[in-house]
Amino acid sequence: MVDIIRKQVIPGDVIVTGDYRPGSFVQRRGNDMVALRVGLAEVAQNGVKVIPLSGAYMPRAEDMVVGKVVNVTGYGWEADINSCFVGYLPGQFVFGRDFSPATHDLMTRFRVGDLLLAKIEAFDRTKDPQLSIRGPGLGKIPQGEIVRISPMKVPRLIGRKGYMINMIADLTACNVKVGQNGMIVVDGTPEGTEKAVAAINLVQEGAHMADLTARVQRLLGAPVTPEPAAEGDSGE
Repeated sequence: MVDIIRKQVIPGDVIVTGDYRPGSFVQRRGNDMVALRVGLAEVAQNGVKVIPLSGAYMPRAEDMVVGKVVNVTGYGWEADINSCFVGYLPGQFVFGRDFSPATHDLMTRFRVGDLLLAKIEAFDRTKDPQLSIRGPGLGKIPQGEIVRISPMKVPRLIGRKGYMINMIADLTACNVKVGQNGMIVVDGTPEGTEKAVAAINLVQEGAHMADLTARVQRLLGAPVTPEPAAEGDSGE
């Protein structure tokens, strides 16, 4: 196991001095590792990074996102992906190459209000990101409650090797789908869903806290155990 040091930082703060590899939102200045964003700095043997505590979701190719269908056009579906951009799922990605608006009824597949787990297929800032549901586990999410958090806090919610989100899912007996866009869908019993949502909101509010894992465990009535860390694991 590798000891990880966490502390709150603001832009310009020296996180640590020494021979470290600068990671996300960290810049090397001389022998100092300096924070570039407000957030939670993590110092480990393999490098230094900052998990930002605020910021809008900017789509990136290959990101997994949760989207809510907000419009059905003649050629595809538009989805809210918690961004200033609207996700677009082309009809041919669902019906295949022979897709034709004249012969295929898009409403038979997805309707306004449906939830989707999708992948950002392509995005270049000149047009809305293109979505795809081609892949294992992708497609319509049958049911569940949506929780929105800052996209910048998703890595902390997931935890190293998925520890945090798996812990929440196991302790509440819920199925939890996490989008890198900060949209999460929780599906379980009413009691389990309520507990899972409370835990997710605690992560949203306390992502900067070094003892966050213990706080979540106590909230869910579980024994307090440390979150494991592995050498070379970035935690994202």
